[in-house]
Amino acid sequence: MFDGYDSCSEDTSSSSSSEESEEEVAPLPSNLPIIKNNGQVYTYPDGKSGMATCEMCGMVGVRDAFYSKTKRFCSVSCSRSYSSNSKKASILARLQGKPPTKKAKVLQKQPLVAKLAAYAQYQATLQNQAKTKAGNIAVSMEGFSWGNYINSNSFIAAPVTCFKHAPMGTCWGDISENVRVEVPNTDCSLPTKVFWIAGIIKLAGYNALLRYEGFENDSGLDFWCNICGSDIHPVGWCAASGKPLVPPRTIKHKTNWKAFLVKRLTGAKTLPPDFSQKVSESMQYPFKPCMRVEVVDKRHLCRTRVAVVESVIGGRLRLVYEESEDRTDDFWCHMHSPLIHHIGWSRSIGHRFKRSDITKKQDGHFDTPPHLFAKVKEVDQSGEWFKEGMKLEAIDPLNLSTICVATIRKVLADGFLMIGIDGSEAADGSDWFCYHATSPSIFPVGFCEINMIELTPPRGYTKLPFKWFDYLRETGSIAAPVKLFNKDVPNHGFRVGMKLEAVDLMEPRLICVATVTRIIHRLLRIHFDGWEEEYDQWVDCESPDLYPVGWCQLTGYQLQPPASQSSRESQSASSKQKKKAKSQQYKGHKKMTTLQLKEELLDGEDYNFLQGASDQESNGSANFYIKQEP
Repeated sequence: MFDGYDSCSEDTSSSSSSEESEEEVAPLPSNLPIIKNNGQVYTYPDGKSGMATCEMCGMVGVRDAFYSKTKRFCSVSCSRSYSSNSKKASILARLQGKPPTKKAKVLQKQPLVAKLAAYAQYQATLQNQAKTKAGNIAVSMEGFSWGNYINSNSFIAAPVTCFKHAPMGTCWGDISENVRVEVPNTDCSLPTKVFWIAGIIKLAGYNALLRYEGFENDSGLDFWCNICGSDIHPVGWCAASGKPLVPPRTIKHKTNWKAFLVKRLTGAKTLPPDFSQKVSESMQYPFKPCMRVEVVDKRHLCRTRVAVVESVIGGRLRLVYEESEDRTDDFWCHMHSPLIHHIGWSRSIGHRFKRSDITKKQDGHFDTPPHLFAKVKEVDQSGEWFKEGMKLEAIDPLNLSTICVATIRKVLADGFLMIGIDGSEAADGSDWFCYHATSPSIFPVGFCEINMIELTPPRGYTKLPFKWFDYLRETGSIAAPVKLFNKDVPNHGFRVGMKLEAVDLMEPRLICVATVTRIIHRLLRIHFDGWEEEYDQWVDCESPDLYPVGWCQLTGYQLQPPASQSSRESQSASSKQKKKAKSQQYKGHKKMTTLQLKEELLDGEDYNFLQGASDQESNGSANFYIKQEP
């Protein structure tokens, strides 16, 4: 083991892509006011609401349709562009290697206000703003260090074992503090690369804080590195590879190093001999460029389109819609995302599908084998099952900070459901979205109330605070049976306060520094460091859009650092200035106090509630659903 020390003193086409399966638009209710724009028809339940002007793009529209509590912006994109001084235009440009002159196309809900003005003019305005401000953008990208960030704030990171889809997520083993490794010796004046043994002082995801053997309690030369990096080896690797082990210059003359190492390393743990091989194997991905898939249409969530894999980074796919001539109309997601499917999936379950104008597959493109996609749990739809019109609660996929009152609009095959958010649906159903019946993003009526989560009522609904019993009676609806929902809670290992890297699903090409701020059984509240809470997102604990600290460095993806202090202060000041003036507006997004929630629980004579988990609880199954009396 120590010989190294002695050696140196110093092709088939799919039928679904050629046939149209769009459904006809349902007739409009005559009692609702109608807004028409560019040939499309939309309804709004409250025609008396005031108007507002977006402070970013200048668009004018119905105030209640605007984004955020302050109703200052027409969309998530405008809000973020304003608060960060358009810094994300530069960030996206760096990801793509392009000049920051194009607005990122993101998966986001088109509020009613977006239908009130010409889309082309809107895009032109954003492009001009990006061009004007690009020269003044200063984002500290290279300056961010996970190690410094964790050390200076005493943060903890989610362990790699929490992320089964990530490299080494299922074979991390016993890697922990005090494990010894062989690493390059940077405290050396020799012209050749030499190594020394170091011990893990602290783990943060893939990153480890290391201290050279012999430094005892001296942290002067401690350093962070990615434990899966190519320069990290198990003890004994140098001897087997003929590499020299040389003690750091600072402590070189302190002791008999051979005897010291024998004493210190006897019984110590190190990495498995095949660790680097496992890392390499876990970073091999079956999806390849030129594969064709069906993916959600980011402009019309109710349907899918054919897209082609352009690139694969760490299991994340950059998909380009097949009809995009300049290959800029793209969509990012993980290969295990529930948003992508094999060619022919839409037709097989009765899902809407946008027929491609391209009648023949391009040379080199081929359909992705169906077995590569994430499998969903089989369900039995023959007995009691979901029905159209049933009410439930669902995470809004286009505003992931909210759980909303929702309705099942259509029951598809294989357990899939089309769902709409009450009070904000387009008349043609173009903003319905597809969830599987076992999805962790849908919940029975009362889930939010019993777990002390703010439920977003239907837009325009004035009978507040919202109560499900009253709403079901008023709408003549029934709640979906509790027993049909997924109640599995895995032993995921997350804790409140843990750091991680998370996809900003409103701009899914971005991966940001993030924190777990709430845990409700398997549901995690993800906060993007440096941003306001209104940008938080509810995400499942097994989501493929969450990654360990150090994942971006390991895979070569660009990590977005926390928003700067100046951006936070500017955004906070602007929000406070507007808060008082808008205090009499729609209160659907206003958070309820704990006292108010308790009073509602006491008043709910028609329901029996079961105690839910606190924010500190993370694992184990529990009866966290509301129980309806017969």
